[in-house]
Amino acid sequence: MIAIGLVSLLVVGCGGDESAAGSASASASTAAAPAPKPPPSAQPSASTTAEPVAPPRDDCPKDSKGGGTRTQPCEASGVSTRLMTAKWNGKIDDKGPFFNVSNDSGGTVLYGEVAVYFYDKTGKQLATKDGTKKVTCSSSNLFIGSLKPAEKALIQFGCLRKDGVPDGTEAIEAEIDKVGFVDKKDDTKVDLYWRNKDLSPEVRPKGGPKPTK
Repeated sequence: MIAIGLVSLLVVGCGGDESAAGSASASASTAAAPAPKPPPSAQPSASTTAEPVAPPRDDCPKDSKGGGTRTQPCEASGVSTRLMTAKWNGKIDDKGPFFNVSNDSGGTVLYGEVAVYFYDKTGKQLATKDGTKKVTCSSSNLFIGSLKPAEKALIQFGCLRKDGVPDGTEAIEAEIDKVGFVDKKDDTKVDLYWRNKDLSPEVRPKGGPKPTK
């Protein structure tokens, strides 16, 4: 009697009323149908989202002009126009290469951006391990604090460790292409930014591009 009951139960589970199954299937299809999408909302115009143009500063460093903000800095040009220098001293440990940094800007610098390039023994520019042509570091603590006018420091940039230096590197060169000057009222803040994009092209010959005559 137990075996007969089990067979009857299995037959009922595998068979059943077709019309009921069709009704259930139709209900499932109706439930699964996606709800109509709401019409797309109107996109804001560029004029409402664009950053306002910063008024030009009259205290931009020599041969530069602009708003002096982080996104609209005082812009300079020319491969000979630098406010700071960073030169590899040939030494490196697990934390990365050592650079002799000099502040030649005439002001106290807090923020900095540096582009670092690598070359083999023939002078060929090497790609980094992630395929880019340079390593870029930027921070309000790039120089481990602020650097006063004419101050020099030996610095390892935090974003460039030894394992980030490409294999076969014989020479490392760097350009500090953006700096931020401290606020005279609060030396923990930046008051004015300066930048020279000509110093940090993606492709750069060893020794840097030569000035045009």
